[in-house]
Amino acid sequence: MPNFIHTADWQIGRQYNRFPPDDAAALAEARFTTVERIARLATELAVDAVLVAGDVFDAQTVSDRSIRRLFNSLEGFAGPWVLLPGNHDAALAESAWSRAQRLGAVPRNVHLALTPQVLTLEAHGLAVLPAPLMQRHTHDDLSAWFDAADTPPGLLRVGLAHGSVQGILPEDIDSPNPIAADRAARARLDYLALGDWHGCKQVNARTWYSGTPEQERFKDNGAGQVLQVVIDAPGAAPRVTPHAVGQHIWQQWHERIEVASDLDGLLQRLDAAPAKAVLDIRLAGLLDLAGRERLQRALSVAEARHRSVQCDESGLRLQPTDEDIASLRVDGYLGAVVAALRDRQQGEEGEPARDALGILATLLRQRQAQEQTGEAAA
Repeated sequence: MPNFIHTADWQIGRQYNRFPPDDAAALAEARFTTVERIARLATELAVDAVLVAGDVFDAQTVSDRSIRRLFNSLEGFAGPWVLLPGNHDAALAESAWSRAQRLGAVPRNVHLALTPQVLTLEAHGLAVLPAPLMQRHTHDDLSAWFDAADTPPGLLRVGLAHGSVQGILPEDIDSPNPIAADRAARARLDYLALGDWHGCKQVNARTWYSGTPEQERFKDNGAGQVLQVVIDAPGAAPRVTPHAVGQHIWQQWHERIEVASDLDGLLQRLDAAPAKAVLDIRLAGLLDLAGRERLQRALSVAEARHRSVQCDESGLRLQPTDEDIASLRVDGYLGAVVAALRDRQQGEEGEPARDALGILATLLRQRQAQEQTGEAAA
């Protein structure tokens, strides 16, 4: 009863330039530690092999150190690993793979599927048919050779490919690396393990995308998992079980605030988010000064608690209430400035006016607190 893990799109060496340096470094590091998790899971599940369907590396320029670290991360599973080149790490004459070989970094139990030929893992009941990308893009279906390939009797025929199943994925993301939707049936495959689509997706009973094991986009598409595949015998139906291995949950929220209860709901949701969440929050609507102070305090707490919190408040308009204005205890020139900033939020200067009003209100609150502290000391 062969039993293997299907994973893909590790993107080792990926950079996260849109984030502050400490968050970017942690997200890049998570790609190594997630591979370590996969190795531990493979040992716990006692699988026969781990098949990686392309884009192990994010770029050919990945450092030698990252190459060595990647192969060190596989140590937790002593069984066979099969690693396929994808479009990010194609098997060029000079590539991350050729450097890994020169460095002597590839362990004996790791098979680099750099050529389109059957890889027989007889002791584990598998015949793997790989379709490595030899360049970043091709307009030919590199899995076509599977159809006529002979494999030893009694072994599962498992295809391993990286690209876009035609007619299944959204048209605007179909890559120039096509894969026929009926390839598993044409090639008499027991299972076709695919990479390139970063979410977990079933194409048909024998064809799956595993998705990336460590989420890196704000999409709810099943990323952050690997697939355990159990097939009782050649021709039997695969039993596919997802296993969560990802560390960071990426969530994008679009929230509109009109009344106090809307803000209450947002703050409750923020407090309930997973500790390692990567949050992108986009706000619109109206908020009074007291509400903005609550929001800023909550965001400050969340930034320390979660992996990353980015909040776009450009759609928010500050609408101070009479109580807000009275509590600031301003009159004369400052009173006129507050009124002007409140009105300017409706024009082209809306965003800077909102920010200026928020800063001014904060400074006035701080001045009041200092005055109260001085009075108490006296």
